[in-house]
Amino acid sequence: MYEPRTYRDWVKDADLVSFSVVVKETDLHIRARRDLTAQALDAVTRYRADIERYIKSHPIFLTTLKPLEVSKDAPPIVKEMAEAAARVGVGPMAAVAGAIAERVGKELLPLSDEVIVENGGDIFLKTAKERLVGIYAGESTFTRKIAFSIQPEETPLGVCTSSGTVGHSLSFGYADAVIVFSPSTSLADAAATAIGNMVKTAEDIPGALKFAQDVKNLKGVAIIKGDKIGLWGQIKLAAG
Repeated sequence: MYEPRTYRDWVKDADLVSFSVVVKETDLHIRARRDLTAQALDAVTRYRADIERYIKSHPIFLTTLKPLEVSKDAPPIVKEMAEAAARVGVGPMAAVAGAIAERVGKELLPLSDEVIVENGGDIFLKTAKERLVGIYAGESTFTRKIAFSIQPEETPLGVCTSSGTVGHSLSFGYADAVIVFSPSTSLADAAATAIGNMVKTAEDIPGALKFAQDVKNLKGVAIIKGDKIGLWGQIKLAAG
């Protein structure tokens, strides 16, 4: 079921052009120096086609909730999803939104020195100035109260969110939001799912953060449950 992505209306700065690209389940909100809708649409269509063709011949890729070894001739994006998911013990489709966001974003970078691609709460960004990424955590007291400060030298960066109480993403936990930062957007996406699965109550936050610390190439994690927040890594909070 589609849910209106009202958080997209929170964007306050006006230095970049905003546009949307929708192909089936993929719904991207993109910001760049100029309107690159045609180029983004072409990229989304190609990457989705790669994934869909692989699923047609390997249906388990779509449904498994466990790591899956893919064939040697699998498309690069399929291999990337599988590798990211295997590192945190989830199924490869847990990385699909992040993988598409990053690949589309990187294709647009030669045409715009700043690119932000948001795909259902999973973000790839390359920026030339400080950007604030706001927090949407449903009924949590932290929603719209705090944000994360992202500096240019930290990008390209993936910032991905999983929630057990907001949206349609599959989660076996009840965290209001798990936000993961990584140079690999596909890994950030898969890790957000894996960490979110661990959080049923606020008491689970320390253990989930410990798990995150052992995953190579994660830069930071924030876990929100109700009025509690747990933080680890190289992340900087700012007022929302």
